[in-house]
Amino acid sequence: MFRGLSSKDADTICEIINQAARAYQGVIPEDCYHEPYMPREELYREMKSEMKSMSFFGWEEDGKLVGVMGFQPIKDVTLIRHAYVLPDYQRKGIGTKLLNHLKQMMKTKYLFVGTWADATWAIGFYQNRGFRLMPDKDKLLTRYWDIPGRQVETSVVLGMGM
Repeated sequence: MFRGLSSKDADTICEIINQAARAYQGVIPEDCYHEPYMPREELYREMKSEMKSMSFFGWEEDGKLVGVMGFQPIKDVTLIRHAYVLPDYQRKGIGTKLLNHLKQMMKTKYLFVGTWADATWAIGFYQNRGFRLMPDKDKLLTRYWDIPGRQVETSVVLGMGM
């Protein structure tokens, strides 16, 4: 079941992100992976910033929150931010349900997601749902995201028009 999430859910969101992001360990460059992957303070800052306008929703199963997806309208696009499903609930269609729900909610023409270039499972997930790798990823990452240069170097952007 879908539900909107708020700052009251931040600890649970953070726990889901950090559990699911352990898949990156040993895959993405060592200097880009750290524990916790998403510090609580960083998530709180992103959720509370009025300028960021990031919103979260999640999927509940078995009476608990098991998947989350954030989104952020910026300029003329919508960004997918922090899309994660608990490891025990992956490959059960929850990520697809979250993505389809976001597509129905968005008000922009383009939807972009950034991920690590070495996270082939994430790239495949989005490509199997109609996204394509964007050739101008550096330009997109610096225009729409506020991330370190090293992350720009080691990431890709996938996009789709609505």
